[in-house]
Amino acid sequence: MNPAIDEMLTATRDVREQYRVYERWLSRQPAAAMKARREEAEMIFRRVGITFAVYGAKDEDGAGTERLIPFDLIPRVIPKHEWTAMEAGLRQRVTALNRFIHDVYHDQEILEAGIVPAAQVLGNAQFRAEMMGVTLPGKVYSHVSGIDIVRAGHADGSGEYYVLEDNLRVPSGVSYMLENRKMMMRLFPELFSIHRVAPVAHYPDLLLETLRAVAPAGVNEPTVVVLTPGMYNSAYFEHAFLAQQMGVELVEGQDLFVKDGFVFMRTTQGPRRVDVIYRRVDDDFLDPRAFRADSTLGCAGLLDVYRAGNIALSNAIGTGIADDKSIYPYVPRMIEFYLGEKPILSNVPTYLCREPEDLAYVLAHMAELVVKEVHGAGGYGMLVGPAATRAEIAEFARVVQANPGNYIAQPTLALSTCPTFVDSGIAPRHIDLRPFVLSGTSVQMVPGGLTRVALEEGSLVVNSSQGGGTKDTWVLED
Repeated sequence: MNPAIDEMLTATRDVREQYRVYERWLSRQPAAAMKARREEAEMIFRRVGITFAVYGAKDEDGAGTERLIPFDLIPRVIPKHEWTAMEAGLRQRVTALNRFIHDVYHDQEILEAGIVPAAQVLGNAQFRAEMMGVTLPGKVYSHVSGIDIVRAGHADGSGEYYVLEDNLRVPSGVSYMLENRKMMMRLFPELFSIHRVAPVAHYPDLLLETLRAVAPAGVNEPTVVVLTPGMYNSAYFEHAFLAQQMGVELVEGQDLFVKDGFVFMRTTQGPRRVDVIYRRVDDDFLDPRAFRADSTLGCAGLLDVYRAGNIALSNAIGTGIADDKSIYPYVPRMIEFYLGEKPILSNVPTYLCREPEDLAYVLAHMAELVVKEVHGAGGYGMLVGPAATRAEIAEFARVVQANPGNYIAQPTLALSTCPTFVDSGIAPRHIDLRPFVLSGTSVQMVPGGLTRVALEEGSLVVNSSQGGGTKDTWVLED
């Protein structure tokens, strides 16, 4: 494994250009003052209620637990030229992914061409036969995409950005991006007078614009709502936050009903027609008549209204086919097939355990690899080989052999590190980046995204459910 590169310092410990002003400022800050700022941030986040629920975790009374996502005071800084290239790659990738999903549910040209194996798509748990032939406004399926990007070091000390995975179903985390920026501006206003940091606060406006743009034909003033599974969902804070920021209603399934081929919400003034649903509920729970009959989170009859074109859903039903980890290896070829372009952003090399040759390699080299479930999320259902014991590797190997098609494997990348304020002082910790890409009549995004940080020394797992934290992400305009 190549050494990790540091976002602030070069291999010779020189400060990188984008960090020079910040590093001079940081060197003058007493540790006690930084610690006080961190405590202030934690107090404010707790008071505002910026927490997430941890599934399966219980407190001493047996109740479910909520935790703060740790916030780090030291920003991740990206120079303008790097962001410009990344933005172009994100735009290209999400455009191709939307083309792929439309193709899967219509002509299936990429399957007929043999570029993506038909069995891998049509037999996939995320494929929704109910979406065959359903044409959506602008042929857009993933209106909100969270693309996870890492920078890995090369042997010569340089680094390169890679896409680690595509999140196209119900990507979360954007509320933390927005709240992190507000917190930094509150705690360190002087930093924003000496740096030209590209703004992110207009994201809710862009999101609402995107949602309104995909409303059913003929609807000039669409009613938009955010559909949440409810307050016990791990991302409920984000659902409520985005509804409030956009100035739209936050609803649960019980607030909606279908009548005369349209969706309505119950209000104190009587029923009101709904035109666009930004849903934070998985496909299987959206309509008990069409999917899981035991679901109480969705709206009975919603699929029929959707297929008739009388409601827009963001993201579309069936979008998960394109963020399955077993489909991920084919995205570079999708870009070439649909756009006639070479990929700007590279994939991480990936072994498909359903392929006998790949499976043999993975089983023989599991101690060196990261092995993941194709539908896994949140850092669960995975093995980080270099950090695992022999017993853990042996047990995981048995699990993979029992169902190889359910797993992929990738080399263990040396994710870049960023200085992070931890209990022992300032120390490097591994990070990734999740930009949020909006697709409506156009593809747009705010500069940067959510930087996640693995707070445990040496850990490569940045997920909040696994003890990770977040940082503000600065794209410099200079």
